[in-house]
Amino acid sequence: MTEKEYNDCVTQYADNVYRFIVKNLRHEEDARDIVQTAFEKLWRNRETIETIKSKSYLFTVAYNQMIDHIRKVKRIELKDIFEESGSKTYQLHSNPRKTLMEALNRLNETQKSLVMLKDYEGYSYEEIGQIMNLNASQVKVYLHRARLALKTYLVKPENII
Repeated sequence: MTEKEYNDCVTQYADNVYRFIVKNLRHEEDARDIVQTAFEKLWRNRETIETIKSKSYLFTVAYNQMIDHIRKVKRIELKDIFEESGSKTYQLHSNPRKTLMEALNRLNETQKSLVMLKDYEGYSYEEIGQIMNLNASQVKVYLHRARLALKTYLVKPENII
């Protein structure tokens, strides 16, 4: 990969990689760091990476960096204490985007990443498989389970949009 091809990759994929990571982490500074690390690794390995495979390489590196970051934060972070409320009130949600993000945040990292890559970014099953190191069948099964979990959460009376 030449310097021009690398610069073209930055121009073409930086926003997509950043958007994917920030949607999963919900923290802009951490997302920027992860994207920068992914491009840094691409630069260091530019001689061995074909230009045509740079997109999947970037997403794979960024995804793995994100998973490492999440695991690190979980080890450091204290567990929140959940308080159960005695009575539940049901109200119509006026902000469907917030409800959807709450539903996405209930998914595990793999499921959330699959939903974001397929439904938000529009990648094919094969591309997602390359990014997440899964085969296309696994992607389809895991994505189906993630969508079922979303559906189950979203159709509860307290979450109806």
